[in-house]
Amino acid sequence: MNNATMAGEAPTLVTSSQTSAVGLRRDQRRAYHVVKRTVDTAITFIALILLAPLLLLIAAAIKLDSHGPVIFQQDRLRGRRVKVDGQWTWVIERFTLYKFRTMAHDADQSIHRKYMEAYLAGDQEFLTSLRPNRQEGESYRPANDHRVTRVGGILRRLSLDELPQLWNVLKREMSLVGPRPPLAYEVDVYSHHQLLRLAGLPGLTGWAQVKGRCTIGFEDMLRLDIEYLARQSLWFDLKVLLLTVPVVLSMRGAD
Repeated sequence: MNNATMAGEAPTLVTSSQTSAVGLRRDQRRAYHVVKRTVDTAITFIALILLAPLLLLIAAAIKLDSHGPVIFQQDRLRGRRVKVDGQWTWVIERFTLYKFRTMAHDADQSIHRKYMEAYLAGDQEFLTSLRPNRQEGESYRPANDHRVTRVGGILRRLSLDELPQLWNVLKREMSLVGPRPPLAYEVDVYSHHQLLRLAGLPGLTGWAQVKGRCTIGFEDMLRLDIEYLARQSLWFDLKVLLLTVPVVLSMRGAD
């Protein structure tokens, strides 16, 4: 964790072999979370049935296009709602996130780490070096990433690489709507305030995604994630889900 956390100015992140936990925020909205979980499960179960032929087609295309597993697995951190001393609060724990593999097998992951460190720090000079001639409204991600396969590039533009996270939703590790789950090394540099974006289940889509995806800076993403957590309701979740459709179809900020 960062120096502020270690000094006790922010919650201490306690790490074990499987779980990291920190008290984030009291949450008394039990009814909302129960109904949200029920709706997530119902929609996800139906979606997996309807999308089964597409999922199989994507899996076959990945296999034919490049060597390696179809599914890419990655450790992420998520918020989980638990009862502590009689009160509901949020803790942080590790889980395995699933995606369709879009990069060459055993691709160098240090490139993404350097990008994320620059993105979190707002290092515009370094971000510009990764994506020269970036225009306002374009993605911050590195341009012409040689690690991305032919099929992977298509999946990213259409956001189809995220579909295996429906399994994460069915396992109750994620929700359909919520802040995107970060990597551990991202959370290592979070301030106390930034940790608040983990005070909720991570989502397959979210308020920050429909408002800009990868085209907005970290501080804007943080603001939108915390705004969602403050405003979240079943109607707001439905709004985000409906707005996700045109955003995905536009392919803006997806690469």
